[in-house]
Amino acid sequence: MARKKTISTDLVLEIISRFPEGASVEEVLVGLNPQPLRRTLQHHLALLVKSGQLEAQGKTRGRKFRLPPPAPEAVSRANAPLVLSTEGQRIQQNVTLPIQERKYVNYQRDFLDAYQPNRTFYLSDPVRKKLHAQGKTDGDRPAGTHARQIYNRLLIDLSWNSSRLEGNSYSLLETVKLLEEGVPADGKDRRETQMILNHKAAIEFLVETAGNSEINRYAVLSLHSLLADGLLSDAACGALRQIPVGIGGSVYMPHSMPQLVAECFQHIIDTAAKIQDPFEQAFFLMVHLPYLQPFEDVNKRVSRLAANFPLVRANMCPLSFIDVPETAYVNGLLGVYELNRVELLADVFVWAYERSCSKYTTVRQTLGEPDPFRMRYRNLRKETVAHVVREKKDQKTAVAFIRATAQKSVPKEDRARFLEVIESELMSLHEGNISRYGLKPSEYDEWQKFWR
Repeated sequence: MARKKTISTDLVLEIISRFPEGASVEEVLVGLNPQPLRRTLQHHLALLVKSGQLEAQGKTRGRKFRLPPPAPEAVSRANAPLVLSTEGQRIQQNVTLPIQERKYVNYQRDFLDAYQPNRTFYLSDPVRKKLHAQGKTDGDRPAGTHARQIYNRLLIDLSWNSSRLEGNSYSLLETVKLLEEGVPADGKDRRETQMILNHKAAIEFLVETAGNSEINRYAVLSLHSLLADGLLSDAACGALRQIPVGIGGSVYMPHSMPQLVAECFQHIIDTAAKIQDPFEQAFFLMVHLPYLQPFEDVNKRVSRLAANFPLVRANMCPLSFIDVPETAYVNGLLGVYELNRVELLADVFVWAYERSCSKYTTVRQTLGEPDPFRMRYRNLRKETVAHVVREKKDQKTAVAFIRATAQKSVPKEDRARFLEVIESELMSLHEGNISRYGLKPSEYDEWQKFWR
């Protein structure tokens, strides 16, 4: 006997949220794949109306369904100000002292070594239970299902808010236009445009990957590769740093020895993979990735997306950093950097997650491609590099193939530049950035035998 297919309540609510004036049965049907029988959907919608999850207007074929207005307590919770704990206030007082009054400190490996997965907890049991209750979604479904269903609005919210926390001056509407239509905002620095487009690629990878595997080295390196694309050198994208770095406005000095950076990075990955609670795992990554500064730059962006990995995998509401004040977030990180104290950052994390759960309503659709040279040929670049690797081409045959591709698909004035870009990307390929091209580690390892 064939198993009866169920209708996803989350997906139905997501589709209806796109229609502020209400959606008809036919409009909901169009968004469902596979499409159920019309009467089956009508019955499901009637149950959602009865349970209070939907409101209905009109009768028979002219009937429309819409989301009810948020309950007063939900509005109150969404608008609640960030109130710091007593420890959070003390940390803020310390990290906001004039820099000359703060003591210079180095990376403390004991801070990482002291953490014992599932025995040490940065987030208390009551806090974790609260977050689970707030972030829980409908039903017991395969990992990553919820994120795929709300992908369009997750992409907009997380891209914009994460970029905003880096000082990006794009407005929300400008971000929407860039991602939906591929139109950069006038007067903006190209690095700001690139930053947002990179978030798009990294979030795509996050949603695709989190449902199939635990957090691991490949996932974090790949997030960095995608977030740093065009902002750092190709060789630095997805690669652990080999040079010292500093933290502006802080008395904290990260590790400068590449070997120690690599050891601590692997320790962070191994420890995080053992943490069972998704919120504790998310917060652990938000603490220790920026503290180590494993990459030349883009460390905080990596930590914010990596923190979503366990949440997406557990089908929890994602953390989009909606409305998070940049100053509070930075002060929380300074508490980790300079004092090895997590309470202030935990205050920000918990408040931010509550905001994401309560105000996660932005719905966007069609996504566009960027305009600058590298992004104009983005698909062709990916296809060309992937073909060279999958066909196990050596350097000589690769150059011939790239030239033939340019001759066929690239205007004459862009061919020399196209060849230069592809050659550079092939020479800079490594385990941390192959995800850009949809390549598997096994494909890369096999190609290396021929390339060398």
